[in-house]
Order: sequence, then structure tokens, then C-alpha cells
Amino acid sequence: MTSPAADLAALQTPCLVVDEAKMTRNIEMMSARARDLGVTLRPHLKTCKSVDIARRLLTDGTGPATVSTLAEAEVFAAAGVRDILYAVGIAPQKLDRVLAIRRRGCDLAVILDTVEQADAVAAAFWRSGDTIPALIEIDSDGHRGGLKPDDPALIEIGRRLHGGGSALRGVVTHAGGSYDVVGHAAHEAFAEQERSAAVGAAEALRAAGLPCPVVSVGSTPTARAARDLSGVTELRAGVYVFFDLVMAGIEACAVEDIALSVLTTVIGRRADRGWLLVDAGWMALSRDRGTASQAVDQGYGVVCDEAGRVLPDLIVIKASQEHGVVAARPGAAGVDLPVGTRLRILPNHACATAAQHQAYHVLPTEPGAPLMEWPRFGGW
Repeated sequence: MTSPAADLAALQTPCLVVDEAKMTRNIEMMSARARDLGVTLRPHLKTCKSVDIARRLLTDGTGPATVSTLAEAEVFAAAGVRDILYAVGIAPQKLDRVLAIRRRGCDLAVILDTVEQADAVAAAFWRSGDTIPALIEIDSDGHRGGLKPDDPALIEIGRRLHGGGSALRGVVTHAGGSYDVVGHAAHEAFAEQERSAAVGAAEALRAAGLPCPVVSVGSTPTARAARDLSGVTELRAGVYVFFDLVMAGIEACAVEDIALSVLTTVIGRRADRGWLLVDAGWMALSRDRGTASQAVDQGYGVVCDEAGRVLPDLIVIKASQEHGVVAARPGAAGVDLPVGTRLRILPNHACATAAQHQAYHVLPTEPGAPLMEWPRFGGW
């Protein structure tokens, strides 16, 4: 039997590595948070895009789940997930595809925030005879789409859905602005803002005589920091399964919690500049520079040794398509490693980095167990 270290040494680089023990701790942490808050956890599968990981995230592997593409909905529904929320505003042209997934036995719901979308959903029902459940998106922080809880259009959309043969399932919001603040107290304030907006919208719908069984909130920072989710029925979060440097930079996790990395090899040195060249460029790491606006800019990723131990003050400072440049932060001592040395790079944004790869190479929790390979997918 080979060891995981020997298995890693046999891999071609660059490739994606997951630490199963860290991933499992992250999953268990969020499950415990939902239980403590008295809500259902609806994990977002957009980060992992993997059936193997989804089965570890979801209750009995069947849901509830959140997705960001219909390709995700199709793959996970085919794998037995039976309760999915497609949490991107629905384009009317996609409704036939939604109906096809629902006819295969998956309770797929959509979100929307305009009268036009509500009318399209109702028209799809009258055309097909099949109901499409819909949640109205609420803007809780000005981050992106959605209606304010007191917008008169909320009631009009609710009436068109409820009276148009579709199912008004509830309201949904996402505190994306929580990614722009740092620390537990700031995230807790966003969590309450998120809760208040969603609950307020639900109360407005009910006061108008409309049903609102689901009140859905969530982001990884607010899910970690929320103290009270009174009036909320479900919590959504996704990147927590791996975490990343952006999450560490806003103190939603520690660097030690990051379960995802890119294995790379030193392929050259520039001693005159203090550079190491590696075979992981932006095609392996992504172009995401999400830490650039944070207090600590992590370049294109933090450098670890092959065992996953952080090498102090080493980051990927530049990336071209297939080359990365590793160097010390300004003022720190550099390091000279021989060609052939294997390193691991922690990502700025786990979703973006994972999207560059077709499989996860999983370091097992069980001592002595072999490395596992779990496929992942992409597309829309």
C-alpha cells in the first residue's frame, strides 16, 4: 500500500488537492451551526461541482441543495438529489429546461424579482400544466439583485405567481456585502440585516394574504456569525466546504481551515530577482485577485510545502497562462528551492480555482488509505 505522500509525488502537476479531514471538519461545523440556529441547511454546490462531495454535504445525499447553474441541477438531479434551489434569477428561455428537470422527479425551484419573470413562470405553467415553484429575491444589502422588503412590486409579483398557477414558495436573500467587511461583529450585523429583510418581506406577503412557507438566507460569513435566525426557515452557504484566502482575509475562517490547494512543481529559478518559477499559472490558479483589496494582499495564492505547511511570507506574485512566479513578500527573506520541488498553493477564491480543474485528488482522513480521485464538472 502506498502512502498519500507517495501518491501525491506520482501526480502530474498542476492539479487540485483536497484535504479530506479539513473538508469534513468544515462540513460538520456548518451543519452544527444550522442545528444550533434551528434552521434547515441548504448547502450551495456551486463551489464543489462534485457528486462525491455533494453526497457528504447533503442529508442522505438527496438535499436540500442550492445550485447556480442548470448544468449543476441536471447533474445533481441525475445523481439522486431531489430538492434543489436554482439561486440565480431565472431567464424565461430556461424554463423548459427547468420543467424537464422537474419531470425527472426533482423538486427544482427558481428565484426571480420582476413581474416579467413571474409572468413567464405563470405562462410556462399554462403551456405545460406543470407547476414551477418560485421564490422572490430580496435585496438585503444593495449588493446585487432583488427587491427591497417594502417595494410594492413584491406583492404584485407574489399575486401573479400565486394566482397564475405557479407556486409562490417564499423569499430568498443573499448578504453578498458581508464579503466586504472584516470580523465576527461585522458579519453578525450583516446576518441580522439579512434576516430582518427576508422576514420583513415574508410578513408583507402574508399580510397581503399570500403564502410564504420558505424564508431563505445565507452566505458563508453570515452563516458563521448569525446569533438569531428567528423567522428564517433555511440557511444557505457554499464556500465553507473548502474555505479560501478571501474568507481568511475577512476572518470568516483561519488559513489552517482551507482544505483546497493546487499542487505545483518548481520548474526554474531567477536568483537575480528572488523568483521561483512554477508550473501553475492562471489556468491552474484562476485570475481571481480577491485579496488585492484586503489588508493583506496574497497575490495569486499562499505557498505551502508539499505536505501543506505554509511557507512564511511566500506568495505567487505573478501568473501567466502556465507559469507562476513565487517570491517573498516585500521585506521578507526569500527562499531558494531546487527545480523539481513540489509545492501547494492555497487559492484566493476556491470556486474560481476549482473551476480550472476536472478532478479533485483527495488526501484521505484515514491513515494509510490511498489517495482518492473525485471528478468535478463545469458548464451552464
